[in-house]
Amino acid sequence: MKLERVELFLVRLPLKRPYETSMAVETHESHVLVRVESEGAVGWGESVANETPWYSGETPATVWLILEEVLVPQLLGTDIAHPRDVSAHVGWVRDDPMAKAAIEMAVWDLAAKRAGVALARFLGGTRDRIPCGVAIGIHPTVDALIARIEEELAGGYQRVKLKIKPGKDVAVAEAVRARFPDLPFMLDANSAYALSDAPVFERIDATRPTMIEQPLAHDDMIDHAELAKRIRTPICLDESIRHAEDARKAIGIGATRIVNIKAGRVGGIAEAVRVHDTCRERGVPVWCGGMLEMGIGRAHNVHLASLPGFTLPGDVAASSRYFATEIIGEPFAIEKDGTMRVPAGAGIGVTVLEGTIRKIALRHAELR
Repeated sequence: MKLERVELFLVRLPLKRPYETSMAVETHESHVLVRVESEGAVGWGESVANETPWYSGETPATVWLILEEVLVPQLLGTDIAHPRDVSAHVGWVRDDPMAKAAIEMAVWDLAAKRAGVALARFLGGTRDRIPCGVAIGIHPTVDALIARIEEELAGGYQRVKLKIKPGKDVAVAEAVRARFPDLPFMLDANSAYALSDAPVFERIDATRPTMIEQPLAHDDMIDHAELAKRIRTPICLDESIRHAEDARKAIGIGATRIVNIKAGRVGGIAEAVRVHDTCRERGVPVWCGGMLEMGIGRAHNVHLASLPGFTLPGDVAASSRYFATEIIGEPFAIEKDGTMRVPAGAGIGVTVLEGTIRKIALRHAELR
């Protein structure tokens, strides 16, 4: 197939609640949406770059620039036999994985629609439902956090992820374990600590979290491997895993026992599947991370998480947690058993509200 027309939309939506991590407080999400056409079929993708470059070096502005000036011109009119070919065509571009992922994911949606199958089936997914957890940002008080956890558990989530930072870590873990003796909870530090902070995590061990996500530097493996020797709690790497080779090396040196997979972080679905396969071959469980996606990105995550190696609940929460404005016609919801249905329709299986997107877009470009 050949891409005949590509449209870019910049959409900015307020979050229902501010979301605080160790690095930033987010109140809005600005995402670049990508619409691709080929022979009458349409596919959609979504960039997950944050408004400021605290998680990665990308922002909506850099994503737009790379898409409009480099990636889309590279792909327009190119013969794409399979969506996996997209990463090969744009692989010469150094970095910019979130920009690459946005258009690559649109091509996956397009190809699955042309094949008349759900994206999950197209990828080799084995589930019609996925287990769901929820990520909770840093709260001003422990009491406020406990109340929020109770609210989320009432919604059916199977596990909670709690953001931590220096000064809001051990006491948080201890209070949560005291209030919820059997709750599967994990902690996410977003690279806020150094190896010299190992005593903090040694104290956290006693609270029995299921894992600690990315405690040390975003590009580190060596210190994570050393920390892993000193604590019982499994380390899960996020930012450090940029592609399948990173996963192989991190597992090999003992830097991680669990891997968070985000298609946007690794450059698209094809590389996300390669990371999944690398981990599965080595007996390492994976789960699907979230980046406060709007409906299109959330749909892609749900289909990706249907692959057999995604054995842990991911950050694929209900649409209603995040935005008052929907850009898909079938918002994602959590079932009473803490699972989410994988759409069965062709492609990502949801109705993209194109009229809404065109109305609220702050910026639009069309390339042919």
